[in-house]
Amino acid sequence: MRKKRIVVVCPGRGSYTRETSNYLENVDSNLRAMIEEQDKIRSAKKFKSIFELDKNSFRAKTHMTGENASPLIYSCSLKDYYLINKEEYEVAAVCGNSMGWYIAMALSGALTSKSGFELIQTMGVLTQNHGEGGQIIYPIIDKDWQMNIDRKNMLLDEVAKIGAHLSINLGGFIVIGGEQSSLDHLLNSLPAIDKYPFQIPFHAAFHTHHLEEASTLAQSHFEYKNFNKPKIPLIDGRGNIWSPWSTDTQALFSYTLAHQIVQPYDFSCSIEVAVKEFCPDHIVLLGPGNSLGSPVAQVLIDHNWNGLTSKSDFIKSQEKDPFVISMGIEEQRNIVL
Repeated sequence: MRKKRIVVVCPGRGSYTRETSNYLENVDSNLRAMIEEQDKIRSAKKFKSIFELDKNSFRAKTHMTGENASPLIYSCSLKDYYLINKEEYEVAAVCGNSMGWYIAMALSGALTSKSGFELIQTMGVLTQNHGEGGQIIYPIIDKDWQMNIDRKNMLLDEVAKIGAHLSINLGGFIVIGGEQSSLDHLLNSLPAIDKYPFQIPFHAAFHTHHLEEASTLAQSHFEYKNFNKPKIPLIDGRGNIWSPWSTDTQALFSYTLAHQIVQPYDFSCSIEVAVKEFCPDHIVLLGPGNSLGSPVAQVLIDHNWNGLTSKSDFIKSQEKDPFVISMGIEEQRNIVL
């Protein structure tokens, strides 16, 4: 029987929430041993145990800081990825949102699991200690999840006018990075839409020049020889495909520790490339949570993928044989086990 082809999507910072506590309960022995090794490294640096963080009651000040959130999310994503039934599903490509790029690299084989942890842990600390500014998120879609071009243009004009920056293209949302004074202006001046504009807690101005110091330190900390050609195609935050055959590991190192840290991350483009170039039977979203479910659906609607034109179309299409499978939703998780 033909294996179903899937594109795996890795989550970014902010995906571990109060609702995802105890995500690592009942992990298998191999992953438990891996996380215990990671905890030994964290213990030497006086960081809390990943297992302890997962078991303890959620506190934003603890669970959302870079030193804790990044490795915790990585461990949760590893759990989900290893649970996918590889006898029935072939991973055609891997991508991620923001920090999810580092997770995708580890899953693809561009980094070993150990090197992936070191990169994720180190970048979490560097961006926390050397990142400036913050991020806010704002919708550019209407209630039917169709793009509102006028609103998008208004937002980008306002962002440029006050010296803030596009940080992430996230489906029907734009994430804006900048100094706190610029963000405060936007928080007070942008028209309120539900809970937006919303400032993402404990985030610096990721994917902007405000992370230049963190980028410089990262490049001096890591060596490109630890980067490998991926065994599975990787799609980055420009929509570029890193192939198992033609990847230049020096270029992959430079992109990862320079370009993508200080330049906008186009998650929307990576999903567009994933469906158009790899034509998967399903897109599988790794946990924790389901933070990327709506943005992925909004990209599909924007490109009329499988005839989708609205939120109601997407919801209806997901009822029987969902194209987008979120492992953070128990009923959908069971599909790929």
